[in-house]
Amino acid sequence: MKIVVSVGGSVLARDLSHGRFRGYAAALSEISKKNTVFVVTGGGKAAREYIKVARELGADESTCDLIGIELTRLNARLLIAALGDAAYYEPPLNYKEARNAGLTGKIVVMGGVTPGQTTDAVSAVLAEYTGADLLINATSIDGVYTSDPKRNRDARKFDSMTPRQLIEIVMKTDMVAGANSPTDLLAAKIIERSNIRTIVLNGEEPQNIVDSVSGKYCGTVIEK
Repeated sequence: MKIVVSVGGSVLARDLSHGRFRGYAAALSEISKKNTVFVVTGGGKAAREYIKVARELGADESTCDLIGIELTRLNARLLIAALGDAAYYEPPLNYKEARNAGLTGKIVVMGGVTPGQTTDAVSAVLAEYTGADLLINATSIDGVYTSDPKRNRDARKFDSMTPRQLIEIVMKTDMVAGANSPTDLLAAKIIERSNIRTIVLNGEEPQNIVDSVSGKYCGTVIEK
């Protein structure tokens, strides 16, 4: 199988712990034994802090996006260091480079690509572009809910859903500032148009990724 794993920066680099990067490296190495693996890393807290300072200095939003992209690529480099020889040696800068890097048989790790796109969207486009069989979105929540579970105790988790249902949930969640959305709208629409089988799961424990690949679903499965 060809698999794209999107790892949120708030999960991977929340406290910039080498142990967390090593944990992810172990999980990714495990699934790469029988699969071709691409990874997209988010920026997390550090990216948000840099962007905040940039805005205070008067930087435009595109510049802020570029700063965030640089932070995602730093996280990618840390994960590459943790993976050692199992990883392609540097983060690809675009989708074509990523697909070509995948031909080496190494785990390909990249960050953001262009202003205006989150790493959620990057991972969905990458899955589409490489013809991936599975997209895994490792987040700080354990799946997709009817509403933000951190704000609403009555939110109900979906075990499975269609891409159209995902779009409806994301559109509703995005209307609330600061809410926790399972993915962004662009990513959800790409998942729908290419019918990319997707699993949203809690990435706090990297083993969840290994389990999901082996069929032990612990999150929400999205497919038609």
